[in-house]
Amino acid sequence: MKKCLLASACAALGMASISVAYAQSSITLYGSLDAGVGYVSNLRGSHAFIAEQGTFQADRWGLTGTEDLGSGLKTVFKLESGFSTLSGAMSSAGTLFNRQAWVGLAKNGIGTVTLGRQTDFHFEMLGPLSTAQTLGDFSAFHPGNVDGLANTVPVELSNTAKFVSQPFAGLTIGALYGFTNSSSSTTGHTISFGANYGYGPLKLAAAWSEYHDRALNLAGGLGLNAFEGVNLANGAPFVADRVRNAGIGGSYQWGRVQLHALYTQVRIERLGAAQDYRTIDGGANVQITPAYMVGAGAWTMTLDGKRWTQATLANVYSLSKRTQLYMDVMVERASSGAVASTMGIGPSSSGSQTVVLAGIHHFF
Repeated sequence: MKKCLLASACAALGMASISVAYAQSSITLYGSLDAGVGYVSNLRGSHAFIAEQGTFQADRWGLTGTEDLGSGLKTVFKLESGFSTLSGAMSSAGTLFNRQAWVGLAKNGIGTVTLGRQTDFHFEMLGPLSTAQTLGDFSAFHPGNVDGLANTVPVELSNTAKFVSQPFAGLTIGALYGFTNSSSSTTGHTISFGANYGYGPLKLAAAWSEYHDRALNLAGGLGLNAFEGVNLANGAPFVADRVRNAGIGGSYQWGRVQLHALYTQVRIERLGAAQDYRTIDGGANVQITPAYMVGAGAWTMTLDGKRWTQATLANVYSLSKRTQLYMDVMVERASSGAVASTMGIGPSSSGSQTVVLAGIHHFF
């Protein structure tokens, strides 16, 4: 009888502990849908009217959660998948959680360690200071996303371990290591470091990364037919032996006005040859009313003796905290034989391209 009572008590305690564990855990389903229409003055030789998705924010859905383990320790995870609102197709065929898939531990006062498919610090810390993110316009990112500020290929990195510290006196630091998963110690190897600092209206960030065997979208992203002796016909990717990516930026909130600027430099190396992809980016946003924001920004980028320059004007009207209407205008010019190629749109047949995009964004 005593054994039965003891077993019953243990079972009751077990049920109580499970109930408490669940009460201290949370899982959140979230997502973003964005669709619109646009006009392109020159898309591969002629003007075009297009349907466009993911302009204000990337289309995605995901699950994120935590479990409180006690003593300031938590389990954390995230699963995130990109897709197209226009077609319903996944962003990367055959990869369900193509944007992020990681799990780890977070400790109060120290930081968070995560393992899996993750982004590096150029997207995470420098990206929010770019014209594209501050204006809410994917097509305002730099050509080909070579500096990795947009969360699209080649930003997502598989087989990584990442540490991000808790803020200390406004400073947060981070480090990421990408495993090769091969017999070689360098093939596919990645290392990334980042830091950001916030003090009142001032925000500063810096990031540095090195990648081996990095595939870059120089054909579709910059409209190049060849680079460093490699034929890029039919959209072939350019695979660099080594890529070194560095950047620094900042923003300042002055009442309703936000000023922002950043600089990036990417060293692209292959078979002893090297070229630098350099960008200067800056602009301002004005919150005219709580619901209406206008912004303007510009960047200029150089690579292999060629220059691309783009100016963007953005208008965003919030119908609610979750739904926005937007209309943006981008004007891009390229020189020295280069063709204009607005991010996510496609190359012009000349050094000039104007794009107008309008749409609706909703997140949950």
